[in-house]
Amino acid sequence: MAEKVLTIADSITVGELAETLNLSVTTLVGELFKNGIAATINQRIDFETATIIVDELGLDVELEKKSTEGAGPERKTHELSDKAVDRSPIVAVMGHVDHGKTSLLDAILGQKVVEGEAGGITQHISAYQTIRKGRSLTLLDTPGHEAFAALRQHGAALTDVVVIVVAADDGVKPQTVEAIRFARSANAKIVVAINKVDKETANVQLVKTQLATEHNLNPEEWGGDTVMVEVSAKTGQGIDKLLDLVLLVADLEELKADIEVPAEGLVIEAHMEVGRGAVVGLLVEQGILKPGSFLVAGTAYGKVRTLLDFNGKPLKEAGPSTPATITGFKEIPQFGDSFEVYKTEKEARARIATAKIENERNAASTNVTGADMLKLMTQKSETPDFNVIVKADVQGSLTSVMDSLRLIETGGQVNLHVVSSGVGNITENDIRLAADDKTVIYGFNVELPPAVKRLATRERAEVRLYRVIYELLDNAKDAMEALLAPEAVETVSGTLTVKGVFRTLKDQVIAGGEVTSGKVTSGLLVRATRGDELLAEAEITSLQREKVEAREAFEGDLCGFNLKTQRKLSLEIGDKLEFFTRELVARTLK
Repeated sequence: MAEKVLTIADSITVGELAETLNLSVTTLVGELFKNGIAATINQRIDFETATIIVDELGLDVELEKKSTEGAGPERKTHELSDKAVDRSPIVAVMGHVDHGKTSLLDAILGQKVVEGEAGGITQHISAYQTIRKGRSLTLLDTPGHEAFAALRQHGAALTDVVVIVVAADDGVKPQTVEAIRFARSANAKIVVAINKVDKETANVQLVKTQLATEHNLNPEEWGGDTVMVEVSAKTGQGIDKLLDLVLLVADLEELKADIEVPAEGLVIEAHMEVGRGAVVGLLVEQGILKPGSFLVAGTAYGKVRTLLDFNGKPLKEAGPSTPATITGFKEIPQFGDSFEVYKTEKEARARIATAKIENERNAASTNVTGADMLKLMTQKSETPDFNVIVKADVQGSLTSVMDSLRLIETGGQVNLHVVSSGVGNITENDIRLAADDKTVIYGFNVELPPAVKRLATRERAEVRLYRVIYELLDNAKDAMEALLAPEAVETVSGTLTVKGVFRTLKDQVIAGGEVTSGKVTSGLLVRATRGDELLAEAEITSLQREKVEAREAFEGDLCGFNLKTQRKLSLEIGDKLEFFTRELVARTLK
């Protein structure tokens, strides 16, 4: 049994968790990275992920979830009417890195679904649809634990079935365990796809034994209730059987949704495109979304200008369980925001105004920790943001640069935001995006074409090209340090006890006393206290010893002094004076 029980919220930042566990942020970020999670200090992880990491680190600690009663409204559930119709199942596909999750999606969809994806670490869920025996299935590609955690947090009801991909030649791995935990948290049905059965080193029985004995997922043929299918994304073996069983599992749930209601759903992707504005990926939960509809998502709103399917083809409408891409939002909504349709733009604007007020009201009370409160009390300004666009020659280089940037230890002093990323030379779109957001463009082994360079000069966009990754990272660290406000550092020189007060004026005090420690020199700052009460700060302008002007006085010396004050200071015998210097020192990332 663990010696220590620690209570944390349902979600917690990496920095807060490190502080709670008494670990360095670097250690925690490194462990997350080993588990396929590239996180920054301010990034939130959910309770289940925190538990997994504690187990991986072997800490003698047990985490307990803090009660959320009264913490605020949860995502609303919908009571189905008698007019509800059948809807397609929504299937999240998850798996450990290199276990063939993407290849399996390729095999199902008959296309390369990840070609051209921006960045090796996606922060959103990609949605696709396929048809099997005249029925549609919606597939959610969950490229990282965070995306699925956000989906579960904002709309667990949108996930019906989770297909967990496990490589037959590799067995259960950390992200496999995460997938199982998340699926159970979402109350979703689990189907296991044992992939790579075509390989000579495949050991299907070992995978089934691991899942059964270690994770209580017992195969149906062993008397359990977990559907397991042997597949090969490479040869296509078992793909049809997998889809048939997913449909069968979904049928047992009798999935339905209302369509004669205003459309609602979830934002699963959002980005800006030159010429198109905000491009937003949605997953419809109920109702029917049509062009011309007024949408509100979080604190963003817009009118549906174009409505496209996952292939970019125009849609006349999008019903329940349908992924759609739209344009028309005035600004980018946040991933995971719920969206709702309103009859008029006036109603949409009114809802936005209310949402912004609610956000401001809740900002200071939601998930605020002792560390947050300390920051609020001590920081006069918000944590600065360092926005970057990353371009690299190949996907592997891009992934390395992105991972390394996120692992720069900032100690919570700077927020790193990757505005955009991609493979290939720097483009005019990159320049325009950087100019708008005051963003630094980092190019790794790529070129800056002459026309783009001229645009960069005209738009005053910063472009920094590197061939060595460490030089790029050193520059990023230096740039983040340059954003830090200088720190006021005080150095105490000496202390004195007041023995007599000779004159008190509006902005001047003439007094005498005994130096009790260190030394006192003219020009130092002075902090006057009476017991625990701070009286004022002043500056010593002159010093006398034995009625003669002196440069300094040491411990045990009696001396007279003249203090210059900003307001009247009434010293008394017995008051303490602390003499110190204060200078602004450039801060560095810790």
